[in-house]
Amino acid sequence: MSEYFAAYAVVGLALLIGVLFVTVALTANRLLRPNQPTREKLTTYECGVDPVGEGWAHTHVRYYVYAFLYVVFAVDAVFLFPWALVFAAPGFGAITLVEMFVFIGFIAVGLLYAWRKGVLTWV
Repeated sequence: MSEYFAAYAVVGLALLIGVLFVTVALTANRLLRPNQPTREKLTTYECGVDPVGEGWAHTHVRYYVYAFLYVVFAVDAVFLFPWALVFAAPGFGAITLVEMFVFIGFIAVGLLYAWRKGVLTWV
């Protein structure tokens, strides 16, 4: 039982060292940095261009839909790559093929549903 807790003690020690390192680094940064704020330093940075308007920009909700679709297809790609590796192994051919068609079917049904609801049309 003591070996069991000894393994967690190593993890706890590593966490403690990490927290201590970050705390010392941030405290040293705060104590050693020059602190001379000016009006120019406090303005919003926009790639060297003078800021125009407010700092808060409104984004249309359609961008989030496309971002969500990107995440869905990125996850799809993450699942397809290992499948392609397993598919070549002997004994996994038919089962993995059926599983992948089921997975791609779920993705296709979701995409078809979004298309039927008009989510994918750009206004």
